[in-house]
Formats: sequence, C-alpha cells, structure tokens
Amino acid sequence: MPLNISEAFMPRWHSVFHNPFYIIRKRLFTSLRNNAHHISGTVLDFGCGTKPYEEMFTCDKYIGLDYETEVSSRNPNLKADFFYDGKTIPFADNHFDSVFSSEVLEHVFNPDQILTELYRVMKPGAKMLLSCPFFWPEHEQPYDYARYSSFGLKALMEKHGFEVVNYEKTGTYFECVIQSIVLYIFYFIPHKPKVLETLFFLIFISPFLIFNLALSKILPMKIKRSDFYLNNVIVVRKV
Repeated sequence: MPLNISEAFMPRWHSVFHNPFYIIRKRLFTSLRNNAHHISGTVLDFGCGTKPYEEMFTCDKYIGLDYETEVSSRNPNLKADFFYDGKTIPFADNHFDSVFSSEVLEHVFNPDQILTELYRVMKPGAKMLLSCPFFWPEHEQPYDYARYSSFGLKALMEKHGFEVVNYEKTGTYFECVIQSIVLYIFYFIPHKPKVLETLFFLIFISPFLIFNLALSKILPMKIKRSDFYLNNVIVVRKV
C-alpha cells in the first residue's frame, strides 16, 4: 500500500516541476524509510510538528511531543499530543520502545539535558531514529541553534550512553551545490500570482533539478564527494 505522506516530505518524480526542496527532502525521506524498521512498539515522535512521517512506521502507539514556541503556536496543522517545557519530558522512566526525531536537534539549545531525558524515557534496548541537517540555511528563526558533523553527532550520542547502530549521510557535495542554487533562485522568483511562480520555476529551477537527477546517477562518488552533505540520519540504541 502506498504511503499517504505529503509530497512536501515524500517528493514524487513530478516534484522537480514545483518543489524547491526536492533534493534534500527526497534524500532524507529515502534514508528515513530505509531505517524505519528500527522503530516499533510504543513510539515517541520528539518534536513531532505535523507528524509527517507517522505512516512510515509500523507501531502499536504513536505519541507526538512538541515544544510550544511562537513559531509552532502559529502552525494550525500542529499534531502534538503533548507539550513539554523544553527541559523535562513528561513521561515515566523506561516508557517508550522507540523514539523518532526528524530535523529537531538543531532547534534544541540544551542538547545534553534533552538527550539525558530521551535516554531516561526509553526502555533498555530501545532504539532512536534521528535526523538533523548538516547543510541548510537558518530556519524557524530564532530557534535554530546548531549544525552537527557526522563526528560531532556520533560523539554526542555516545557521550549520553547511546550505542550507534547505523549512521548515514544524505546527499553529496554536488547535490548540496545544486540545492543551494535552486533555493537561492527560489527566494527571488515572484510567488504571486501562482501561474507566474510556476512559469519562473519551470524556466529557472526545474532544469537544475533535472540536471541533478541525471548527473547524480552517472558521476562517480569521487567527484560527487561525501564530506559536504545534506542531512545526518542516525540510529542509536539505549544500552
């Protein structure tokens, strides 16, 4: 059965004609989907937002937790079941079988405190699937605090008692360059009326996205490089 996930988070082939975030969202979704089998049982979606990936998981219970800010409070589509105060997660010790958190850690100003809390509410042996950007402009200002390298993220997880089960980088240096160009152009094309935005997108942005799709399949990894990438995706286990 196909997943009923918003195209904004699971881009289809035709997204190259209207989605300026196609590259980063496509690569992120693919990596999360490939690691979704680690998540089961009673699941905490930490920083859930609109719960865009909920249908990707096979689980018994899916609980969304978010931190209410000026930004999130303006989101009419927010699907949080619970809110927390930014310090203490309102659940008992050893409560969750799994934790999922996508593109949230960069918005956490006190990662040491929050990772300690996540560890506390996870059952022994429970796994957490987490993603956060390495390359991306500041967003949800002023609540954007950090970017993590692959080494920094793994060290942070191990510091708090987690065992790294799997780690992946999404995208390549080449794709970061193309995604940067696309996003930069999108900032300046007219967005009203919609027909004009569509026309400018097709003329100035779609060719870059199609060019990226073609070259990403044929360029050797040595040229595309992996030391500059889009997102970190990591699976860790509570030991």
